[in-house]
Parts: sequence; structure tokens; C-alpha cells
Amino acid sequence: MNIKLTIEYDGTNYHGWQIQPNGVTIQEILEGALEKILGAKVRVNGSGRTDAGVHALGQVANFFFAGDIDLRRLQKGLNALTPSDIMVKKAEAVSESFDARRDAKSRVYQYRIWNQPFPSAFHRRFSWHVHESLALVSMQEAILCLEGEHNFASFQAAGCDALHPVRKIYRNMLSQEGDFLVYAVEATAFLRHMVRNIVGTLVEVGKGERSPAVFAELLQAQDRRLAGPTAPAQGLFLVEVKY
Repeated sequence: MNIKLTIEYDGTNYHGWQIQPNGVTIQEILEGALEKILGAKVRVNGSGRTDAGVHALGQVANFFFAGDIDLRRLQKGLNALTPSDIMVKKAEAVSESFDARRDAKSRVYQYRIWNQPFPSAFHRRFSWHVHESLALVSMQEAILCLEGEHNFASFQAAGCDALHPVRKIYRNMLSQEGDFLVYAVEATAFLRHMVRNIVGTLVEVGKGERSPAVFAELLQAQDRRLAGPTAPAQGLFLVEVKY
């Protein structure tokens, strides 16, 4: 059986999705729980990596198991064996050819900025606190240039192992939701730290340190050194993976 899992998690206490030697990861936790339930080691294939501290509302993964599985019991078992900050929202059988990473058509991310004079005791784990007043209209103007297919090298982190920096953004928008500014973006795929680097630079536009025109010039420059800082991980959410 090829089993597809839809997972949400608070990434605060984890070193990202992918198994690595220097810290506990979401993939490691899930594979450990599956081994206890199934009595065999399985490799969980995620739709993509999320970095340390990044959250997910709709991460997707799949794994193969040579046997029958009661999917309802599997979901309940996984949720019983994983910490409360990881939750399997859905477990379903899919075709043998399904691959959570390769078959993804697009991914949707959201970044949340707490734009108030003082930090929040409740939202600090899930947003970036920016105390200066930000010019929403200028920020909205700046991101118009990002839609379409571009070379995003100016927003690519060092050490990114992507074969090339060209990505296609289908849509991106910035809106005010109460005390938050929320940046939402959908693309074929993302470079390492791409969304966080866009947001970090966008905040500079909001502060008046860059104009929307200068922001647009970054795409042509293709030079990470010219862009702004990397926004903190805790404001970023993988919202949905589309197939």
C-alpha cells in the first residue's frame, strides 16, 4: 500500500522536516511512530523540507508498506504516539505511483507579521514582531513584480541545493488581518529561505528604507547581497500542497 499523510505541526521545537544528525525532526518522529505501529521501518517521503522553527498546516507525505493497514487506526495510533505539536489530519490510500514531492503542482506558504508596538505573549511563536508602523500600500505595490517566472537568486539562501534559481509564482498577496500583516504566496516550488528573504526585504519597503521600484530591481540583480535580512522562521507556515 502507498499511504498519503496530511500533517500539521508547530515547528518551534524541531530542526525542520528532514532527518539530520544535529537535532530532532518531524520526519524522524513520524518514522519512529510508524515503526512502533507497523513493526517495520519505513521511509516517509515529504512534499518538501521546512526549516527549523517553520510550521505546517498541510504538509503532505507518503510511505509504502507491504501489508494491509486500517487507516483510521493508523491515524489514531500516530496521533497517540507523536507529541501534541504534531498531528496527522488525514491518512488515505493512494495509487502506487503517487509521490508527495514529485507530483506536487504547487505549494502555498503564508508569513505572519505581528505589526504592533509591543510583542504578544500568545503570538510570539507564530509570527515576527515588527514594532515600527509599516506602509501596507507600498509593500503591496512592491510584490506585484514577483508574479510569473523569474530568477529568484536575490532571495536564495547560501547553501541552497536547488539545480537552478528559476521559480514561478502563481500568486502572492499581502493583507492586513487585525493586528497582523499576512503575506501569502503560491509557487511551483521555493528556494531555500526564499519566502523569508522576500519578507525580510519587504519589511524594509514598509519602513521606507527601500522603494517598490528598488525592490523590483532585485529580480534583475540576481544578487542575494543586495536584498534584505532573512525574516525569522517562526512566522512561516506551509499552508497547502496542491496536486
